[in-house]
Amino acid sequence: MTNDKKREYNNESISQLKGADRVRLRPSVIFGSDGLTGCQHSIFEIISNSIDEAREGFGDRIEVILHTDGSISNIDYGRGIPVDYNNAEQKFNWELVFCELYAGGKYNNNDSDNYQFSLGLNGLGLCSTQYASRWMDVEIYRDNHRYTLRFERGENVGGLQKEPCDAGLRGTSIRWKPDDEVFKETDVPLEFFQDMLKKQAIVNPHVTFVLTHEQSGGEFVYHYPAGIAGYVEELTSGENFTPIVSFEHETKGRDRADLPEYRLKFYLNFTFDNHKSTCQYFHNSSFLEYGGSPERAVKLAFTSAIDAYIKNAGGYKKDEKKITFADIEDSLVLISSSFSTVTSYENQTKKAINNKFIQDAMADFLKKQLSVHFVENKADADKIVAQVLINKRSRESAEKTRLSIKKKLTGGVDFTNRAEKFVNCRTKDITRRELYIVEGDSALGACKLARDAEFQAIMPVRGKILNCLKADYARIFASDIIMDLIRVLGCGVEVNSKHNKDLSSFDMDKLVWSKIIICTDADYDGFQIRTLILTMLYRLTPQLITEKKVYIAESPLYEITVGDDIFFAYSDAEKNAITKGVKGKVHIQRSKGLGENEPDMLWQTTMSPATRKLVQVLPEDVAKTQEMFEVLLGDNIKGRKQFIEDHGHRYLEMADIN
Repeated sequence: MTNDKKREYNNESISQLKGADRVRLRPSVIFGSDGLTGCQHSIFEIISNSIDEAREGFGDRIEVILHTDGSISNIDYGRGIPVDYNNAEQKFNWELVFCELYAGGKYNNNDSDNYQFSLGLNGLGLCSTQYASRWMDVEIYRDNHRYTLRFERGENVGGLQKEPCDAGLRGTSIRWKPDDEVFKETDVPLEFFQDMLKKQAIVNPHVTFVLTHEQSGGEFVYHYPAGIAGYVEELTSGENFTPIVSFEHETKGRDRADLPEYRLKFYLNFTFDNHKSTCQYFHNSSFLEYGGSPERAVKLAFTSAIDAYIKNAGGYKKDEKKITFADIEDSLVLISSSFSTVTSYENQTKKAINNKFIQDAMADFLKKQLSVHFVENKADADKIVAQVLINKRSRESAEKTRLSIKKKLTGGVDFTNRAEKFVNCRTKDITRRELYIVEGDSALGACKLARDAEFQAIMPVRGKILNCLKADYARIFASDIIMDLIRVLGCGVEVNSKHNKDLSSFDMDKLVWSKIIICTDADYDGFQIRTLILTMLYRLTPQLITEKKVYIAESPLYEITVGDDIFFAYSDAEKNAITKGVKGKVHIQRSKGLGENEPDMLWQTTMSPATRKLVQVLPEDVAKTQEMFEVLLGDNIKGRKQFIEDHGHRYLEMADIN
């Protein structure tokens, strides 16, 4: 059935985008996005043409200028783009290059010597970016002439202008402004240009890239005469435990028997380092963010070669699983730069390639070369194998810990049934709920009698808990006391570790308390237990401190009796103020432990919101806090001894009972 009010779908319903609209109305088809990443890709396409020209040996300097009006200039010193009349195509070359998609000089690169290893878009780059620009000005020097062109929103204005110039001048200068009618965002940050030009300098060692930022007046020069080897050296900064190894190879092959043969050459530099790990892949100068064929080749070759070496050396324990590339990658710094005359990119933005021949050729070559290298450099190979096995076993231990903590934290619905001796409160209003962490069963009993059961919960810790600053995660999460505390908090943990990052499960929204209050005795043992609890929170749930959820309940140091009146002093200064000028008998005694106090006294001094003294743990000086934890609880015994010598007298009064 039809509805006359509905629009008909007939032969006249089919339409075709023409001219600039092919890009302007559908930029994501060409650039992968109509947002900032698409705009960035349109910029890279202009620069990539200059890089292709320089790689062919025409020009060794490329200049990029970021103008204050948001426009960009790209200047090279190559041969200059041909723009005069093309008899074969019966059009001006400038029309083909700047106004026609799929027109350019890079289509026959597998059969000729021109642009053999092209980075540009094979006829899409200049045209697509021109179409996506608010305006574009082109200035070309070649054949002893200066050519100029002007485009506005994809349309040429004024045609080609041509005039004689000094002999010997050559190159292309393009200035354009990305159009915010095409891209949702055109404010490309300086960091994008810095990162992109640095990467291009790394894989084009004979080219100097100069970036000028007009707004700040800054100039940045990128040049790596040693290429990827120099970059690997920069990354490791001399901290690598094996020398930098360089491989290079050139060959020919095809992706399928019925497809044409093409050339491949690749360069690879690597080393092993315990402080830095990265694997980066480039193809025809394009940074392969998602890798593809070269990455798969490296993973296969390194895993196979190192696994074979471990087996031959008897390095595996009985029934031990073999290594994975993740164990190798943890300590590997590797840069790969490959070039081919035929390239199959996985998409237009060139972030991965999928050539089968490239993968197979690189994998076979690397496996053979690594095997030989390990034999010829046994000392280095033994270091690599030892570290890879450490990485592997750490990873496996971390996985066991992850499964264990997941089971412990999700082993039931109600956390009140999963924490030993935990005493909950009645209210479900999280804005009122308070958790008191106390030391021992006696304090639990006293606080239970003294508290307001409506909103105050009690969680006892049994003795001195594990020092979380020094212990590894396996030991931490094996502690029943710590796991009980984590369960009661309800918000999970934050883990900052290479092998244990999957343990992170922290979610502030799952915190079921408005305040976490540490309440310990006012003596040395109480101070130490408080510090250990703080250390645990600092390491496992630092956001609780950042979000100002953690408090310390101050217990009084002195109980002062003046006649029939009893006063509590939280410091020597308060004690002196209370006793000053008092006539008659004054009895002063150090306060008892929490467990020895009467409920009324404990409520008044420690638990009543109206009269208690809470010290909020603040995050302002995290570095200083960490330094103090290191001194008090870390491995720096000398530093701890010095701290006691310098500051110990300040705490001696804690042992003095008046």
